[in-house]
Amino acid sequence: MKLRLRDDSVRLRLTRSEVQAVAERRPVRGVVRFGSGRFSYVLESTNAVERISATFASGSNEATITVRVPHALAKTWAEGDEVGMEGSVSIGPGQGELAILVEKDFACLTQRGEDESDMYPHPAAAKRPNGAC
Repeated sequence: MKLRLRDDSVRLRLTRSEVQAVAERRPVRGVVRFGSGRFSYVLESTNAVERISATFASGSNEATITVRVPHALAKTWAEGDEVGMEGSVSIGPGQGELAILVEKDFACLTQRGEDESDMYPHPAAAKRPNGAC
């Protein structure tokens, strides 16, 4: 799972197996280690929320962003052709909103030397001869 943070927005991009895990109510998580500290990001599918939500928790050496998605929405998204799910949560009174976007990750159109075998085929690749990058 890839994480992108920009201003007041969070975007997660998931491979096929990660999308399947979320559809099956299995959390997907990533971790970045900073010396003795850790930054984690988690995506969960649950019946405990009615809309996409996000929380932030931190301790002495660890911080975690957890995005929760209603299970029915995650399952429909995983089984369909929709690229993403989006929502927002209030940052606080008068503070605006945090935008949340969860997307299926597409293979790149140019070779990058990464294993992209678990990514979704890029829609524009079909327009290239033999689907080549």
